[in-house]
Amino acid sequence: MTRKATAPLHGHQLGLPITVIRPASAWQLPDFREMWAYRDLLSVLALRDVRVRYKQSVVGILWAVIQPVMTMVVFSLLFGRLARIPSDGIPYPIFAFAALVPWQLFHRALTQGSTSLVTFNTMMTKVYFPRLFAPLSSILSGLVDFAIALAVLFALMAWYRIVPGPQVAMIPVFVAVVLLTALAVSLWLSALNVAYRDVEHALPFLAQLWMFVTPIVYPVSLVPQEWRWLVMLNPMASVIEGFRWALLGSPAAPDPFLVGISVATMMALLAGGLCYFNRIQMTYADRV
Repeated sequence: MTRKATAPLHGHQLGLPITVIRPASAWQLPDFREMWAYRDLLSVLALRDVRVRYKQSVVGILWAVIQPVMTMVVFSLLFGRLARIPSDGIPYPIFAFAALVPWQLFHRALTQGSTSLVTFNTMMTKVYFPRLFAPLSSILSGLVDFAIALAVLFALMAWYRIVPGPQVAMIPVFVAVVLLTALAVSLWLSALNVAYRDVEHALPFLAQLWMFVTPIVYPVSLVPQEWRWLVMLNPMASVIEGFRWALLGSPAAPDPFLVGISVATMMALLAGGLCYFNRIQMTYADRV
């Protein structure tokens, strides 16, 4: 992250202190104290993204409901009725929708966060603010859609007479894992997208492929026990299973060992992404 240092200099005419912005060294983690000082800007950017997304939209905020609901209907017909994929004793529509709610949050965060540096190029080349706020604000703005879709999920649970247990308190933890995973991948892809615009074209394919290797239309119980650790290298796999367990009372709680594999993968991606993002931003203005 670019650091600011107030140098002992004074304007020749006004006698005011001059703030000198110096780039941080390569492969260095962000300055979190600086980000905390700019926290109000982060909320402004996130809210601005929400307003712009639904401005002059006929359906408006209902898109947050239409997309996962229509996807649930298609999955229920194709995979629930035709393919007859098991759903661990849970009605297939709500089995699928409980996975689609966190997945839609991740998908939107990944897509918007990965293109954020190019989207913010005009602003970032004119004024200074923590560059990490570009992908971070794009990711956080998706929480509005997520909250609406989650409310629909609770309504479906009431329709199917499913009452969540005390484990529902773990939902914020799983949401945090979704956001951190999206941020981790977005840091790598947004930095790469500055130099190689092929990343933007590859994103839809990457997101679609990721969805099918995540247990959304099928339960993890279909995967042989000896191969489940490989599935859990995907952090979203533990999130999906965690959502189903926390809300729908899936037969078994997520295996702590397998969840640990997912979290370790996410943290490794995040640490590397922060360092790489910091390195790329030093030459961002010359590349964008």
